Amino acid sequence: MATDPIHLSDEVREALEAGRPVLALESTIFTHGLPRPHNRELALATESQVRTLGVTPATIGVVRGRPTVGLSVDEIDELSNDDDAVKASLRDLPIVMGTGRSAGTTVAATGYLASRAGITVFSTGGLGGVHHGAATSFDESADLPTLAGLPLIVVSAGVKSILDIGLTLERLETLGLAVVGYRTHRYPGFYVSDSGFALDYAVDSAEEVARIARARDALGIRSTLLVANPVPEDQQLDPAVHDAVLARAWAATVERGISGHDTTPFLLDFIMTETEGESMRANLAAYANNVAVGASIAAALGSAA
Repeated sequence: MATDPIHLSDEVREALEAGRPVLALESTIFTHGLPRPHNRELALATESQVRTLGVTPATIGVVRGRPTVGLSVDEIDELSNDDDAVKASLRDLPIVMGTGRSAGTTVAATGYLASRAGITVFSTGGLGGVHHGAATSFDESADLPTLAGLPLIVVSAGVKSILDIGLTLERLETLGLAVVGYRTHRYPGFYVSDSGFALDYAVDSAEEVARIARARDALGIRSTLLVANPVPEDQQLDPAVHDAVLARAWAATVERGISGHDTTPFLLDFIMTETEGESMRANLAAYANNVAVGASIAAALGSAA
């Protein structure tokens, strides 16, 4: 009998076996999203936040070729300081596993590993989506088709505002991914609480999300329920500043000949520099808010079991 290639920490395994709530967390936010030592501090502070809310955190990554659900403090330290750690989406998992490399896992890879481990709820910052110009480039994040085949609940602050949000919402509909706003009928835009697009459905509580997920499961639907949770208005990036900086960022890509895979990191770095770090502050505020909501949903699912 083949050995399961995914390693579960004792803490996560025991919580799942006992039916206690568990919340999945990605690792690219600290392997590729923040400078040292802030990346390690964020990872550990997030786990502490989840535990304080009575939920077991399951930070997910790949450590020297081993997909791991529930990274230890030592493993978080290792990934946080590994200059050679790659950013792994779902397609990359067998490559990093087969070559013995370490990796931070994206939404697609984290969601897949969480689902394989039996974890239902996953909190992240912002989803990937459809890029501008996708009609000719076909540039669309693997997050969308991957989540379309996984029965998860994913809490995010929408998709990154550098993406084509209108087309992303159209693709979510086509792929059968249900979206509900958490106490809002406006789709959030990552750094800002309102992207300018409306949502058909809103929920008022974690318990309501849990009921919707249970109805989905009862129907045999195997796609992710997306919970769009806006960054609090008093912690968002000023919308006027956001729009102006984003316009300058796009103009800069043309002036400097930036294209393809280089576009997203260039835009994010440009926005952070131009806002003097305010975009990162808003990003982290959104993430902490998503973690809190995700933990409450995980607890609500457990209490309804």
